[in-house]
Amino acid sequence: MHFFHSRRLRYLCVSVFAVWLLFLSLRAVFYSGFSDARGADSSILLQALWIGARFDLRLAVLFNVPLFLLAYLPRWNLITSFLARKIAIVYVVLLMAVLLLIYIIDFGHYVYLGIRVDSTALRFFQDAGISAKMLWESYPVGWITLVWLLVVGLFLLAQKFLIREMLERPDPGLSRVQTSAGILLIIFLGIWGIIGRYSLVPLRWNHAFFSDSPQVAALGLNPVLYFIDTFEFREPLYEIDQVNKYYDDIAWYLGVPATHEGKVNPDDDSSGFEFARSISRADHAIVAKGQRPPNVIFIMLESLGASRLGIYGNPLKPSPVLDGIAEEGWLFKNFYVPVSGTARTVFASVTGLPDVTSVETATRNPFISEQHTIINAFSAHEKYYFIGGSAGWANMGALIRRSIKGVNLYQEGDYSEPVVDVWGISDLGLFREVDKRLKMIDPSQPFFAIIQTAGNHRPFTIPEDNEGFQRQEMDNESLGKWGFRSVEQFNAVRLLDYNIGLFLNMARESGYFDNTIFVFYGDHNNRITKTPHMAPFYEALDLDGLHVPHMIYAPMLLEPRVIDDAVSLVDVLPTVAGLLGVDYVNTSLGRDINSPWPEEERVVFTRTALKRYPVIGAVTRNLMLRMNYDETEARLHDLTSDNPDRDITSQYPLKAEKLKRLAKGIYETAKYMHHYNKPRLHNQEPASFSAEESKASAID
Repeated sequence: MHFFHSRRLRYLCVSVFAVWLLFLSLRAVFYSGFSDARGADSSILLQALWIGARFDLRLAVLFNVPLFLLAYLPRWNLITSFLARKIAIVYVVLLMAVLLLIYIIDFGHYVYLGIRVDSTALRFFQDAGISAKMLWESYPVGWITLVWLLVVGLFLLAQKFLIREMLERPDPGLSRVQTSAGILLIIFLGIWGIIGRYSLVPLRWNHAFFSDSPQVAALGLNPVLYFIDTFEFREPLYEIDQVNKYYDDIAWYLGVPATHEGKVNPDDDSSGFEFARSISRADHAIVAKGQRPPNVIFIMLESLGASRLGIYGNPLKPSPVLDGIAEEGWLFKNFYVPVSGTARTVFASVTGLPDVTSVETATRNPFISEQHTIINAFSAHEKYYFIGGSAGWANMGALIRRSIKGVNLYQEGDYSEPVVDVWGISDLGLFREVDKRLKMIDPSQPFFAIIQTAGNHRPFTIPEDNEGFQRQEMDNESLGKWGFRSVEQFNAVRLLDYNIGLFLNMARESGYFDNTIFVFYGDHNNRITKTPHMAPFYEALDLDGLHVPHMIYAPMLLEPRVIDDAVSLVDVLPTVAGLLGVDYVNTSLGRDINSPWPEEERVVFTRTALKRYPVIGAVTRNLMLRMNYDETEARLHDLTSDNPDRDITSQYPLKAEKLKRLAKGIYETAKYMHHYNKPRLHNQEPASFSAEESKASAID
């Protein structure tokens, strides 16, 4: 352990600790002088402070990374060079001055607006003169400046002391092996400090939002790191002129009475209400008013496209359980997720808004992690969300916790089942954990649960504990004829299907099967080869990644049914709410499939290709309008044709124009609604009418 005598190792460790201690002190100042969370439960406060301390440690480690590089340069470094030590002092003082300034701005920002500083604070520089005058008149700027300079000065003295006492003392005479051991140790500790968790998913801003309280979340955030996290989302990527241009089309499509005169105003307090509809109890509800409603279980089928299932014609028939569910339940033959991707599907399934963001995914944007959701209208139901891995992936946990009020979120670390791969516990283990909790709920208490599977995804793990699942061997050439790229991919679909059957048996044995509506949907398709069993348009028009299975299954409550109309993921929540007779405020772009729609053929929105330059579309049962996001290269396609790539706009110009306006309108409206879909009470009535009322009056 002689490497602990290393001058550079000691210097860096003490430097990290000193910087961390300063940030912890600033957190204590925030808590005692500014935070509104002091009245929260002590366990909640401790958890928030512990999360914040780890963020502070990350910042302290990152602060010292350049010093690490200066310390271990081969010939010219902090030990051998006076100039290198001077550079280190200048770097430390300047960066600390900037960071302390950000903390000061953060404290003022919180006093002014009640939120930690983020990248939107840059807007104050647009009117720098007015902002500066406001600061001078509102805060003791002179005293604050003196304290700032004093702390920077003390840190300068501390840095000089560290260099003198630790770097300029005699060489302890360590060997090359001992020096290397010290380097490896500090790299290991640094990586751990940056990751901040014993998990493959590092500490992220969403972990601060573990409670329903924004004040508690503020206590857990680090202002510098949060500012950086929000920087790429600093400008809302919507165009209000475009939203207004297509307002009448979307109001007609959604059934919104024309009460806003075709205008959207983001500065108005009613922003987001322009598209809201207050839906009263549907006549087609399957439960009598006042009766205990059925339970609801959503099951997201990871990477499962429609082309994988026997019910869609795949001759390999890898899905006997799901095929049986489709035959005994409601099968939606033309069902599409609006955009491909797991995080995007989670966002759309919770909010009812297509995730059309061009920067990362919507779940990763801290500014829009709190959304209105119809799930909250299921007021009689206890809410659960189960994921086998970490909900911190893609920052989905913040969306789930902040949007679904009172949700019980279970994730990796909450289970007794073993972790099998990067995605956490196996799907079978997840279903066991779900069943263990659901069967303990009082039978008189309905529940709404969402289960997010992950096994049908690379590395396609087949766990040893699989309750008798038998791997089936086939050559890749045979599999490739019907869409599968490998035998591992094929067996992953079979295993997912097998586990669904086991879970349904668990539900029967635990007593909640008969009174539960099971809702199955794929989140996207994974890589395919070719699919001769599917219609030609499937591959020709790039819909193979969006066309996924969707079934609603409740054999004791619903008769079998096949829905041929085009249906979107955003339609699922309104449809289930209608079945249960729930009164709700719908701010989504989805509609109950059992209620009338104004268009001749039901239309759903799709987005494919690149994020920044996407291809958008409007799909019906028989047609697809496909174009670039800027409305160029618009083409109308016949989905029933053997040559679906052919443009038939000249044959149906009016239909093409209508679909073009809907595709563009939904695209622009979704971008706007991401920012104006804040939670609201489900007894608010912005535009009230019965769910069975006929076509909207916005456009004749």
